[in-house]
Amino acid sequence: MTMDMRQDLKPAPPTLDEGYWQALLSEGEHAITYHPDTDHDPLLDDEAADSAEEKHPYTLLRGVCDADWEAITQITQADQVIDLKVVGYNRGGLLVEWRTLRGFVPASQLLDFPSTSNGIIRRNALLNRVGDVLRLRVIELNPQKNRLILSERAAQADPGERENLLTRLSPGDIVRGFVTNLCEFGAFVDLGGLEGLIHISELSWGRVGHPASMLQRGQEVEAYVLGVDQDQGRIALSIKRLRPDPWKTVEERYTVNQIVEGVITNVVDFGAFACIEEGLEGLIHVSELAEGHFLHPRNVVSEGQHVRARILTINGAARRLGLSLRLNE
Repeated sequence: MTMDMRQDLKPAPPTLDEGYWQALLSEGEHAITYHPDTDHDPLLDDEAADSAEEKHPYTLLRGVCDADWEAITQITQADQVIDLKVVGYNRGGLLVEWRTLRGFVPASQLLDFPSTSNGIIRRNALLNRVGDVLRLRVIELNPQKNRLILSERAAQADPGERENLLTRLSPGDIVRGFVTNLCEFGAFVDLGGLEGLIHISELSWGRVGHPASMLQRGQEVEAYVLGVDQDQGRIALSIKRLRPDPWKTVEERYTVNQIVEGVITNVVDFGAFACIEEGLEGLIHVSELAEGHFLHPRNVVSEGQHVRARILTINGAARRLGLSLRLNE
């Protein structure tokens, strides 16, 4: 990538605060914990699991010892791998115990975990791991919030490899990695024992309904580094910034009254959106869909339909493009 191109791809300020991983950890923090030897399985009772919010925080055990927090901090700083037994699970992942501390292993951080949204399959996969001993590495530690997050994936890296990666990477770098997990808010990419997050808004300049529509688990991808938080071990990535923003040059490449081809991407009460190139969508207002009266835009067009449209207005700064299916006016 040339220096001129990098200058055109100026990253937005990275969001690497506490909310960065919130969606990853929310189920594990708030879902009720299940211990097979003593408890009723809450995953068979979604209402009970939802009502248990924060009543069973996964990191709290009676008689938690401050010395244990100090010891696990030393283990984390030394980047050591530890073997821990799985003592329970919830909808977000597995529960493990180390001395008086309880840790959480998100499902996305497990090796060979099924990539499916089927609740029964996920439940059985988690249940089958209870009693297993996992080789883990700490990926987040916060004694003040009683938070101990571990990863089976991170334990595959050599000692010091993750720290070296964090030190070496800078915003603007281009990296390669493998997609490890896809969820509603984005995709996680393994960069070599350390995972980066591609937020859904950074996958494409255009509309993305779900990351699974663009990526597959295990797929190798190239990504642009938006930001690096060495203290928290967090890396923000982008795929769309490997390509120029199409809105910056839209007024140079298109003209009013030009006829273009596109695909309907979304139909709403007030009209329909059509994509004329990757990242470039225009609105066909309901009044520009067809002659006469019709009950709803869906009576005229449908998602996935190929159309020919006339450009009515272009505003690159506002990222707006007005289209019409009335070609001859």
